[in-house]
Amino acid sequence: MNKYKGSVGQRIRRIVGRVLLVWLGVWLAGILLFSFLPVPFSAVMAERQIGAWLRGDFSYIAHSDWVGHDDISPWMGLAVIASEDQKFPTHWGFDVAAIESVLDNNDSRMRGASTLSQQTAKNLFLWDGRSWVRKGLEAGLTVGIETVWTKRRILTVYLNIAEFGPGIFGVEAASQRYFHKPASRLTAADAALLAAVLPNPIRYRAAAPSGYVRERQQWILRQMRQLGGEGFLQRNKLD
Repeated sequence: MNKYKGSVGQRIRRIVGRVLLVWLGVWLAGILLFSFLPVPFSAVMAERQIGAWLRGDFSYIAHSDWVGHDDISPWMGLAVIASEDQKFPTHWGFDVAAIESVLDNNDSRMRGASTLSQQTAKNLFLWDGRSWVRKGLEAGLTVGIETVWTKRRILTVYLNIAEFGPGIFGVEAASQRYFHKPASRLTAADAALLAAVLPNPIRYRAAAPSGYVRERQQWILRQMRQLGGEGFLQRNKLD
């Protein structure tokens, strides 16, 4: 009996080990391929779509239109850097000071400590939600994309897979939906409004912004000016 239990346990461990190796291979392949190929969909997009189908909501469609870096208004990149990660051009994937602040204050809300690199890794490869297991996987994937991708590529992928509303993923889909124009023509105010909903794009709506969203939009615009406007991106080359 003990011998049988031992063989079953070993078989389970081998299966689990193989599954983990397969997932690791998929992630490594994704990091390499998406360093130059457009991203067709993200893990969060797949999670949202499958969740809608399971709820019986067949009207929900997770939609994204890939656009290259040069087809995105520079104001959009500046807006998300100003609102989400002002150290993005210089850090190596993690804002150590922000992480230490969260840990010192026993704050379970980790988004404030998440860099654009971490959010890109999570949105592209992992599930939504908060757990230390997911954060550990996110850290490993962040190191991978920071090693292989340029900052410019990380920002481009982030803007193409970020969720801006129910079923609306990527800056091109958001720009067309909310402003009826391509992402290349977004103004500073447009970009700040889109960035303002990113902390919770299901609750906060760019189409009908609340007073809080408008206040956050104005705060982001001030941050963009304090960083130096478009000159900030010119001084901090992302290649």
